[in-house]
Amino acid sequence: MSQLWPTPAPGRVRTNPVVRAFRERPSAILLTAQVIAMLGLAFVGPSQRPVFSLVGLVILLLAIVVVRSTPALTWISGLIALPALVLEVWSIIDPEHQVVFILAHSLLAAFYGYVGYALVAYVFADHWVTRDELFAVGAAFTVICWAFAYVFFVIQELKPGSFTDYSGVGQRTFHELLYLSVANFTSVGLSDVTPVQPIARGVGMIEQLTGVMYVAMVISRLVALSVIRRG
Repeated sequence: MSQLWPTPAPGRVRTNPVVRAFRERPSAILLTAQVIAMLGLAFVGPSQRPVFSLVGLVILLLAIVVVRSTPALTWISGLIALPALVLEVWSIIDPEHQVVFILAHSLLAAFYGYVGYALVAYVFADHWVTRDELFAVGAAFTVICWAFAYVFFVIQELKPGSFTDYSGVGQRTFHELLYLSVANFTSVGLSDVTPVQPIARGVGMIEQLTGVMYVAMVISRLVALSVIRRG
């Protein structure tokens, strides 16, 4: 049985509990960080963008750790993540630079999309279900939601007025767009934020289809593997 990280022989090496958690359950760490960020971003206003950017950087670093533990090519994740990291720091220093803002968040969207692919590939790589793979399913779900939220964020910057809510058309915060992304991906349709421009609606439809396919492919495979293992 293959393992996500090599396990040292008992009694030979003692590691810090935090380090051991990163080694054995990186997907769980990423999932936890994203859930905390989803709640924490509710208290971050538009004027506190550096705080939001800092949260994004922390999750970006955690995502890099997770990608390194999956079958996906590490150099691809680094190729996307490093310039995204630099541009995100640049956008914190110069928040009025629109081009840097668009490039940074476009790369973040691409990176999170790639992390989602890497986690799904990790789940599909085995013929049994490990504990970390269960967390990977949840982490992949939230990662993909963040990827589409960044896409929405870029669309809004390029096409102001692409989204509306009960207060009318206007610029939405990242937390609002993340809420829309989660509602789209889960197909619950409970978001008060709505895309009203063609590009925003098109991406929203793609996310809805992706969410349906995710449940049909990933969740059904996970259930099937669990049944086979018990049988």
